[in-house]
Amino acid sequence: MGHPGKVRRHKMGIRMPAKRTTVRDLRRHNRSLLLSKLYFDGPLSRHELSGLTGLSAATVSNVTAELGEERLITEAGLVESDGGRPRVLLRVDPAYGHVAGVDIGETGVKVELFDLAMNRLATVEHPLASPRPDAAAAVTQVASGIREVITESGIDEATVLGVGVGVPGTVQQGSGEKGEAPRVHAPTIGWKEVPLTDLLRAQGVELPLFVDNGAKTQGQGEMWFGAGRGARHAVIVLIGSGVGAAVVTNGTTYRGSTSSAGEWGHTTIVYGGQECRCGSRGCLESYVGAEGVLARYRKARGGKTASDEDEQTQFADLLESAGKSKAAAKVLEETAGYLGAGIGNLINLFDPERIVLGGWAGLALGEKYLPEIRRVAGEHALAHVFDQTEIELGQLGPDAVAIGAATLPVAALLDQGADPRTAGSKRGSAA
Repeated sequence: MGHPGKVRRHKMGIRMPAKRTTVRDLRRHNRSLLLSKLYFDGPLSRHELSGLTGLSAATVSNVTAELGEERLITEAGLVESDGGRPRVLLRVDPAYGHVAGVDIGETGVKVELFDLAMNRLATVEHPLASPRPDAAAAVTQVASGIREVITESGIDEATVLGVGVGVPGTVQQGSGEKGEAPRVHAPTIGWKEVPLTDLLRAQGVELPLFVDNGAKTQGQGEMWFGAGRGARHAVIVLIGSGVGAAVVTNGTTYRGSTSSAGEWGHTTIVYGGQECRCGSRGCLESYVGAEGVLARYRKARGGKTASDEDEQTQFADLLESAGKSKAAAKVLEETAGYLGAGIGNLINLFDPERIVLGGWAGLALGEKYLPEIRRVAGEHALAHVFDQTEIELGQLGPDAVAIGAATLPVAALLDQGADPRTAGSKRGSAA
């Protein structure tokens, strides 16, 4: 038997000594476990909590008493027991606090405010003047939107646990220990190392901030409350102006070494194909993203602009024209084909139980072409894998990115088992 203080060396590398679990760690784990179980599956009795979590009745009683004193949980009625007194049901108190979710898109900024049960209390939207919005302009709209939803709902700002922000790019998470803020890389809209949280602080936003890629926030929203619920292995795709995806494996979003995993839109679908706004050629985004689809439609019409409306209106007009315009029908059928092939690639790569199609353009396409998209995906995926994969439309609608962003401070609350404003966060995205 080796010395307990020694590091054991193995042929495949070096295993570091295990971190010793402290009483504080155990307490946090128990609080997190019970709070999460109540949030997702409540209301539940203490007896049910003990059976579902494996914690002793005494531990459940002590921890729920703590959480009740802090007003994180509340009683939610009674349930009959087998021959004994009725058992008290517990749930997370929706009135404990509020969370805000922000969707910074390529066409506008949306800010929404929710209670802890994710009941929407207020929404504001601000259009952006350019599809390549200046970061400072976007931040101004975000800061204004946060103030507006708080005022509109009539709540006290002190009750807001945090603000989640979904962005159209990758987020390089800063080091909390060194005080480094997250930096956003969004080359398709011209953002490079944008210190988003610093810019929001300069605009007077003092609430805790959590920043993540918009496709990933949409993914978390759909996994928690939408079409992904109940799946352990899923891919939630976002198709708007651009294209992204959240890959969920064993219930956890896969991020990769630099948190940029999921850039499905910049996988190559056509070698040497159309130029993508990322600078490469043949990217899936340039064929199924709304901007690329509308560009192909303009080309099919000899360069004529379909309308002077915004991108979403133009896309809706294109879908409406499919019944009377051969050019529109052909572009949309090709788009459904490219999208189906891209989904077939996802099935072959990740073997998911479920693929969820979301984003405003993805939902619009899927509503009309989902059977064709499924058919083409089946032609490009391995048959035995495809047969086990469901392909569904997202359930949270065009608000999915903002809803998912609002879950970021909730996730911090559940992870810590305590208010993220006082407990801090290990998620790296908080600032």
